[in-house]
Amino acid sequence: MSFELLVARQAGVVALHQAVGFGMSADTVQRRVRTGAAAAHWHGMLSRAPAVVGLTVPAASKPRPRPGIALRRRDLDPVDRMLCRQVEVAAQPFAALETAVEEGSAFLDRVLQRRLVGFPALYRSYTRNLGRPGSADAGRLLVAAADRADSAAERLLVRILRDAGVTGWVLGHPFGPYRIDLAFPERRVAVEVDGWAWHVDVERFRTDRRKGGAITRASWDLLRFTWHDLDGDPGGCLREITETLALPRVIGTAGT
Repeated sequence: MSFELLVARQAGVVALHQAVGFGMSADTVQRRVRTGAAAAHWHGMLSRAPAVVGLTVPAASKPRPRPGIALRRRDLDPVDRMLCRQVEVAAQPFAALETAVEEGSAFLDRVLQRRLVGFPALYRSYTRNLGRPGSADAGRLLVAAADRADSAAERLLVRILRDAGVTGWVLGHPFGPYRIDLAFPERRVAVEVDGWAWHVDVERFRTDRRKGGAITRASWDLLRFTWHDLDGDPGGCLREITETLALPRVIGTAGT
């Protein structure tokens, strides 16, 4: 096997003993390898290797900065480290939290959906690293991820509307056998809010779709946002709501 093939197979990360096996020094390896990979990529959580690799080193060490590497000086608990293909990387829960802070909530939702990491393990890793850079953001994501009632997403939507001075909405508006998460009854606009996908089971999915069908058949405008939409693009969500409210009112069967 050539050195180039080894680099490709290992997403740009090469152990020192492997480099020695090819008769190269560590400096030569650094010059030859063009890209690196974060632990999340190695664990199969990310489909792509990042352009800049986050490298954690002991707090007391003072390595030289290198292009393409973001150095983080800190001492990690042994539980948050592991060997992967003979290279020491962040363990899955710690890697997932670190990456979620950078990639956003949708990344963490996918990890939980695919059961690559369990929520209890994520929470334990979070508590071990309280007070470190990014821990506040990680904690906020975990609170939202734990919410099975979607109340965190609804609170987020309410805050966006209140901050913008939008009025005329009602929470839990009765609609036949259902309740609309947030409705503008006078404008016949319904806003349904979905929490994190890893909580959704088949029956809940079917119920939500039946409710959505009933709303549209009654000639209401239906908007649907996820927690990730509201958190990642609040301005875009607000704009879609206000533009829908500004549309000419359609007269039809009330359905309530």
